[in-house]
Amino acid sequence: MTAQNELRLLPWSGPEGKPCYLSTDDRAGYMSRLADNIEAEQLETAAELLKQAAETLSDEDVCPEDVQLLAKELTGALRDVLRVATSRGHLLEVSEPHCI
Repeated sequence: MTAQNELRLLPWSGPEGKPCYLSTDDRAGYMSRLADNIEAEQLETAAELLKQAAETLSDEDVCPEDVQLLAKELTGALRDVLRVATSRGHLLEVSEPHCI
């Protein structure tokens, strides 16, 4: 079992929106691979939304409802990407040796 500071933040929320963590030493295990795959999908979705945002915002005839929907989708994607960055940052802290 891993130490408390080595828990992996998973790319989904638990009940009531609380964060979920994985405690395992096996980075090739089923749950670790599932989390890796979901993170990859979340990052791909964010990249696609970024392209869509550039196109939408450059359209002078875009309606406010479309911009509002895009903002909601971007907010969700940003939340996901921030969770991925936080999780991967924690993994780097645990796996990289510290210089003295």
